[in-house]
Amino acid sequence: MASAAEQLARNLSFSTFSKAKALQQRIWFTLGALLVYRLGTFIPVPGIDPDAFAASFAQSSQGILGMFNMFAGGAVERMAIFALNLIPYITASIVVQVMTTASPRLEALKKEGESGRRKMNQYTRYLTVLFCAVQAYGVAVGLEASQGVVLNPGWFFRISTVITLVGGTMFLMWVGEQITSRGVGNGISLIIFAGIVANLPSTVVQTLELSRTGALPPLAAFGVLVLALVVIAAIVFFERAQRRLLIQYPKRQVGNKMFQGDTSHLPLKLNTAGVIPVIFGSSLLLLPATIASFAAQGDAPQWLQVVTALLGRGQPLYLALFAFFIIFFAFFYTAIVFNPTETADNLKRSGGFIPGMRPGERTAQHIDYVLTRITVVGALYLTVVALIPEVLFSQLAVSQFIGGTSLLIMVTVTLDTVSQVQSHLVAQQYEGLVKKSRLGGGKRR
Repeated sequence: MASAAEQLARNLSFSTFSKAKALQQRIWFTLGALLVYRLGTFIPVPGIDPDAFAASFAQSSQGILGMFNMFAGGAVERMAIFALNLIPYITASIVVQVMTTASPRLEALKKEGESGRRKMNQYTRYLTVLFCAVQAYGVAVGLEASQGVVLNPGWFFRISTVITLVGGTMFLMWVGEQITSRGVGNGISLIIFAGIVANLPSTVVQTLELSRTGALPPLAAFGVLVLALVVIAAIVFFERAQRRLLIQYPKRQVGNKMFQGDTSHLPLKLNTAGVIPVIFGSSLLLLPATIASFAAQGDAPQWLQVVTALLGRGQPLYLALFAFFIIFFAFFYTAIVFNPTETADNLKRSGGFIPGMRPGERTAQHIDYVLTRITVVGALYLTVVALIPEVLFSQLAVSQFIGGTSLLIMVTVTLDTVSQVQSHLVAQQYEGLVKKSRLGGGKRR
């Protein structure tokens, strides 16, 4: 039997959206913030020769820098102020979350509520500045190693580049937080999503041009299109898949009347972590590989060139590390966002129970058992979707913008954003029904 929220969601219409002024303001704010982000990807870092850098970038655009450029929305190929994008912030978030599970002090801070969350965010920002400064300095040194890219090499260029890139990343982080609080959807994911979507048309044109010139056989181009559609369909199917646990509530007596116990479901998503494992895994691979790729263009040590080659697109080491990070963060992030013990305690307090399971610890163990099993399937799904298209497309020299990682981010973020919009509309419609019922009650009196 459908819940009241599901029934309201089915009855949503355009008139409901037209009346939701607060939601419209949130959508306009989100679009405006993303427009600011896109403008920033075209503002270059001072002190470089754009033509020389474009020629240098073209030599390694199909490697790890190509993926970094995908996440940065094309800012890397233009060496814009947002070239580092949000990768340092995401990496810092990973480190803080891992440290939280290992440090009792941070664990206690996490449980302090809003004040603890603010302190954790502050620690994340400090760590972001550190990671960003290190990565920006590596980029500056790498640019100087490339012949003719930097107009006036030296410490002034390095310091100005570090300040520019760190400032760009911190501003972008602030924009993402503003979107999350005042807009619609997750700001960090939407910024990455906007960068990928903005480059999608040129990627499609590039693929068609390869097919026209014969560089990409027509049959292979058709196979790429079919595979992309299959991947999108698989993502939608798995992202909407749920394992519903039956929840029963006992009979209750009110006065002389006995009411039948209600039943409901506890929905457990097959992929509770969403697109986070893929973004986290990519970020950890991109952080060292970006510095290595830039430095390898100059007179880099032999070991650095070997690392760059091993972490190239489609290489076995890159694929193995990517798969490991996806599976690890799928379980890690699921454990963070869903606590079986807390859920079991909430059910116990409300009088609900899973048939055949004793309330409390036994229920928590059962929920954890089911969640672990479905997370295995979810982690394997993420790994297959992210890796198989990358292997095939790298062999065909197709752009990474239509690879499994980009498709996964685009579809998942779209589904999450649409879900949030529907939640706002349901809340708007529910408030309208409550107001009507109150007005009706007042008239009858």
